[in-house]
Formats: sequence, C-alpha cells, structure tokens
Amino acid sequence: MGKIPEYVGSVLWALERAGHEAWCVGGCVRDLHLGRTPEDWDVTSSATPEEVMAVFGGCALPTGIKHGTVTVQAGRGRVEVTTFRKDGVYLDHRRPETVTFTSSLEEDLRRRDFTINAMAMDLRGALRDPFGGMRDLKSGVLRCVGDPDSRFQEDALRLLRGMRFAAGMGLFVEEATEASIHRNRELLREIAAERIWSELAKLLRGLQAARVLREYPDVAGVFWPEILQMVGFDQKNPHHCYDVWEHTLHALEAVPDDTVVRCTMLLHDVGKPLCFHLDEAGRGHFRGHPACGAALAEKMLRRLKADNATRESVVRLVEWHDCDIPRTDRGLRQALRVLGEQELRRLLAVKRADNLAQAPEYQMMQKEIDRAEVILDKLLEEGACFTLRQLAVRGEDLLEMGFRGPAVGKTLEMLLDAVVNEDLPNERRALLEYARRVKGSMPV
Repeated sequence: MGKIPEYVGSVLWALERAGHEAWCVGGCVRDLHLGRTPEDWDVTSSATPEEVMAVFGGCALPTGIKHGTVTVQAGRGRVEVTTFRKDGVYLDHRRPETVTFTSSLEEDLRRRDFTINAMAMDLRGALRDPFGGMRDLKSGVLRCVGDPDSRFQEDALRLLRGMRFAAGMGLFVEEATEASIHRNRELLREIAAERIWSELAKLLRGLQAARVLREYPDVAGVFWPEILQMVGFDQKNPHHCYDVWEHTLHALEAVPDDTVVRCTMLLHDVGKPLCFHLDEAGRGHFRGHPACGAALAEKMLRRLKADNATRESVVRLVEWHDCDIPRTDRGLRQALRVLGEQELRRLLAVKRADNLAQAPEYQMMQKEIDRAEVILDKLLEEGACFTLRQLAVRGEDLLEMGFRGPAVGKTLEMLLDAVVNEDLPNERRALLEYARRVKGSMPV
C-alpha cells in the first residue's frame, strides 16, 4: 500500500492539532489500498467550514461552502476538506437540496455510493470501514452502501459510475446492486449529457469494458438506443460467428484503452441493422454500413456533447473502418495524406480488431495489416511528405511567382497531391517549375 503524500498529511495534522477529526476519504483510500496513485485527495473532518478557514487562513478557499467544502492550498497540491455531513432530499436525482453537518464519521460514510468508496483513513493509517468496503475490494465485489435503489435514486449518475468502477477495476456487481442498476436505468434521462459522456469515456477505457457493456446494454440503450438494434442481430454471413453486438464487444476487447479507438469499436457496426439485406442464397450483406454508421455516430456523440476532437475522429474512423488501403508506398502515403499518422495507426488497430472478431477461418487480414504497418514505419523513417508543412515550397514562394488569393492554397494542395502520388519529387526546383506551368495555364 502507498503512503499519504506529505502535503495531504500536513492538512490532516493541522486539523488534528486544532482539535478536530480528520480523515482521508473515498476514492483516494480505495486507490491507495489498490496500489494506485490517487488522482485527487479528499479529506473529511469534524471541523465546520468556518473552523477549517480559521485553521488555514489565506490558504483556504470556500469553494463549496454550501455543502461544507473548503479547498486548502497545501504546498504543491490542493486538498478538498468537507465537513462530516448528512444529505437532505435529492429532487433532481443528482445533488441533495440541503446538507446537515454532523459529528459522526459513520453518518458521513453512510451517504456514499459504494462500500469501496465509503472507507476513511487517518494520518497514521488507521482505517474506518463500517460497511465492509475493504472486504468487498479484496473479493472484487461492487456493492452499494445500504439500499441500492435509494443510492441510485439519490444520484442517477451512480448507475454509470458503478459500471465504470466494475470495468476499470475488474469488479463484479453483487446481485442486489446489479438488479437495481437495471431497474433504475431510466433515471439516466435526468442526467446532463456531458456527465454521461464523461463516465462513458472512462468506462470504455476500462480493462473489462466489454464484459460490463455485455451485461448492461439496456442501460447504455437509455442514452444510445441505436446500440440496442445490434443486440442479438444475426449477421447470417459465414465471415461472422457472432451477432452484431457480440462481434462489437469482441472487437472492443482487442484494441488498446484509447477513448477514440474504444468508442470507434463500439460504434463501427452500429449502421449494420439498418443496411442489412439477404441475397438469393440467404447470405447477409451490409452494403453502405460504414457511411450509415458514421452518420449515426455523429448524432450519438453530439447527443452526449462529446468533445469535438473525439467526435470527429470516431466518425472518421467509423467511415473508414471497412476501406481497403493498398499495401503499397502510394496507398499508405495517400492514407497518411488524409488521416495523418495518429489517425492512420488508430485505423489499423480498428481493422485488426474488426478482423479478429470474425470467424477464425476468415481472420486472414492480420498479415496484410502487418504489411501496412511495416510500410508505414518505413515511410515515416524516410521522412515521407504527406502534409503541407513538409512540402519543399511555401505560400511565400507562390506569392513571389504572382499567385494571389485562393489560388495559393489550391496550388499548394495540388503540389502536395502530386508528391503523395509520386508524380513529383518533394524538391523545391521541381515543385516551382510545376507551379509555373500551372500558373501559365490559368485563365487570365
């Protein structure tokens, strides 16, 4: 187990010296016992917000005074100190309308979501664990504190948080908590789209994301009903030994824990149910499903207000996932020209996983993807030109030749295409000569 950092310990020590109880609480205690480095350090204390402000003076900021939270600047870090409290009623299924301060640490822990987050530890490492969080952590179990329905109805985001904890820590949800997640799933309609996306993105990066999604498609279907059409959809094609949903989850398991790539795998075949048709032999086909899936992915990610960069990358990869990229220098140059290195490497990972999730006798693309990666590495090592920044001429060169306005950008793009297609070398003299011929052919 790791240790409490010095700057956090200084906060605990100062509160104790002033006569107050002070405990690290929640996720930081859990992560410490898992051997992880906590992202945030939260402290709960018997001290009221005013007493905390008095202890730390100018180093304390009343960032959430209504709910008893004061942020303390301690050395190189910030620590949130929150007074022991009981929550009032939750009218919006997200936050309590009121809080009441209490002198009992156990009452404060009782209001928390899961037992593994309802543990507290003091400066000397003593653990307070009234709900068996450490037992559950060691057993790999996720369990609500008290009545699961009450916990989820208080804060519906806990539904996704529980799924995210299960995926990220490899936990199995105990029976009553699992049933309650399914039963209360519609409460997610009350939660802001941005918060759902934040939890979903973390869930997707979890080591066991596929297992959790397999267990809870109905929950994800509340905000993304499009995925429900994939569940149990028979592809009726010898290339596929799984239905669309199982194929999706097997593919998701085969890619790195990158949000863009994992989300791409989740959505890469979302268009298949809408594009399905049987031929005369009874074989299923999905012509046009990448374009259809890209359009759906665009709508789905906008619905959750995903950040633009992630949305644009996922949509592009879904649209490209079934494209055949020639395993040649020119083919890879052209793909680099459109996608760039990062996106192209992601696309190759997507293609590899997509193929691995097919019937074993049809997993023949792996060697071709290996070839593509070898060529890609070689092109990059050789400094292959595939961006305007790498081009041997600049806009200033064209301006000196008399190009003006949009013609400058269009000519640069044309020169880059010629280099990528191996029609011209990326050499200044050759490019300028070609540009002169282009300018001479332009209408006056």
